[in-house]
Amino acid sequence: MKLGAFSISLAVKDLTISKEFYEKLGFTVFAGDLKMNYLIMKNGNALVGLFQGMFPKNILTFNPGWDENANALSSFDDVRKIQTHLKSNNLKLEQEADLKTTGPASIMLTDPDGNQILIDQHV
Repeated sequence: MKLGAFSISLAVKDLTISKEFYEKLGFTVFAGDLKMNYLIMKNGNALVGLFQGMFPKNILTFNPGWDENANALSSFDDVRKIQTHLKSNNLKLEQEADLKTTGPASIMLTDPDGNQILIDQHV
C-alpha cells in the first residue's frame, strides 16, 4: 500500500513563533499563508505543517498521489483503495471517503495510542 508523501501536522499556539523556531532548524516555508493560519515548512524531504487554531492536536499526515514536493505521482494507491484495505483489516475509520467518487478525498483513523492519522489525497 502506497500512502504517499508524509508530514507531521502540528497544532501550534502561535504560528509566527513556530515558523521562526523551525526556520532556525533549517526549514523554509514551502506552502501555506500566515493569514490563513497555516504554513508547510520543508527541510530536504522532511515536511512539517504548522496549523494555528485548525485542530486540537497533532496529526500524522499522508498524501497519496504526491511526492514530498507536492508533485503528482504517475502511480499511486487511491485513498478509496487504501480505505477498503484498512477496513478489510478491521481498522475503524473516523472519517471515510465516498467510494462512489473519484479524485480528492480523505480518511481519518486513530492509532492505539490516540494519535490521529489523516490520509488526504489532493489529486
